[in-house]
Amino acid sequence: MRYLPHTDQEIHEMLAVTGHGSLEGLFAHIPEECSYHGDIDIPAPLSEWALSEHFHDIGRNNYTSAAKSILLGAGNYSHYIPAIVPSLIGRSEFLTAYTPYQPEMSQGTLQGIFEYQTLTARLLGMEVANASMYDGASALAEALLMALRIARKKNTIAISSAIHPHYREVVFSYLQAGSFKIIELPVSLDGRTDLSGLDDIDDLAAVAIQSPNFFGVIEDLETGSNLIHSADALFVSCFSEAFAYGLLRSPGASGADIVCGEGQSFGMSQSFGGPGLGMFACRTKHQRNIPGRVVGETVDMDGKRGYVLTLSTREQHIRREKATSNICSNQGICALTAAAYMASLGATGVRRVAALNYDKSEYLKAGLIKAGAKPLFDSPTFNEFSLTFANNFEPVRRRLLEKGIIAGIELGRFYKKYKDAYLFCVTETASKAVLDTVIEEVSS
Repeated sequence: MRYLPHTDQEIHEMLAVTGHGSLEGLFAHIPEECSYHGDIDIPAPLSEWALSEHFHDIGRNNYTSAAKSILLGAGNYSHYIPAIVPSLIGRSEFLTAYTPYQPEMSQGTLQGIFEYQTLTARLLGMEVANASMYDGASALAEALLMALRIARKKNTIAISSAIHPHYREVVFSYLQAGSFKIIELPVSLDGRTDLSGLDDIDDLAAVAIQSPNFFGVIEDLETGSNLIHSADALFVSCFSEAFAYGLLRSPGASGADIVCGEGQSFGMSQSFGGPGLGMFACRTKHQRNIPGRVVGETVDMDGKRGYVLTLSTREQHIRREKATSNICSNQGICALTAAAYMASLGATGVRRVAALNYDKSEYLKAGLIKAGAKPLFDSPTFNEFSLTFANNFEPVRRRLLEKGIIAGIELGRFYKKYKDAYLFCVTETASKAVLDTVIEEVSS
């Protein structure tokens, strides 16, 4: 579709309707310090093939998982994707932007989402899962809004400072306009969330904890659940690496009331940061407050099995102030991708891949500690861990980059107190040769 700018005549007609004599008058309410005057320095136009080559040249400067070994995590993970997953999801029956409002026309999509909900509920140990949210960060924000709805008159939430910094920023953006109070819980010396002060917080509606947390540390969810419920609050458990619960005890089995997080690891490429998949589940007693959509199974007038949107209390369907969410859609194709991935691996496959992540991560961590690094926290981890080094790690990081290995995220970008500490992640995609190379470089 070609870009056709408005003609002078069209602009004149629109200004006449708005009651302005010029474009300058239309934008006169914008403060002077926020206005830009003059021409924008835009390069001269290129032909289609020249523009394509230009972007191709720019792309050569990017480090991609196809060309590099990536030992980074922090919410976006490099995993192998079985060929069957993109083959299935690429079929025209699934790869569509159509919203399944009419169940008689959308049985395949609705059944796929129903299967996703079932697999998600089993993975997280919960009773009900929705048709997905936009990503892990927005899922956490919606979970806390849901908790506030359930708690009714309570207006305070506590959120662990060990939760992904980007997730916390999204939560603050969601809640800052309301009359809600957000308390950040500190991190203990062992890298876990310090819940000792919960009894001193008045009007507490919910507490959010991430496990494994941003530092890679596995939180004690069961103990946390007992403390949170003793404070008469809801327990919201979140995650950024869905594979963790292929190996660890599920949040539901640990007592969580609402579970949410990022599902990118299940069949979605990293794609420079998106799109993601917000996985969301809760207890049956809270299902009427769940945001977004829930697909349900039913039978038609002939007794045949069918699927419908059972719950979709969104602003498009009922009065805006009564809606449980203003999320206009689920991540349909991403949810179907995750369903295809989980179904392809099965419970045994997910567990085996999770174990491989853990084993490889422990191998690198042990090797780096032997080479002189020190754990930032002395607590169990899954496939991410944080280390400090006796000498500056940046020269080592640059040498590794020259060898095609991207290793370590400097935590000082997110936490000033942990400056010069680095977060590493190892998944099944990292070979032993790559891990040995990192260890050798740190040792040298």
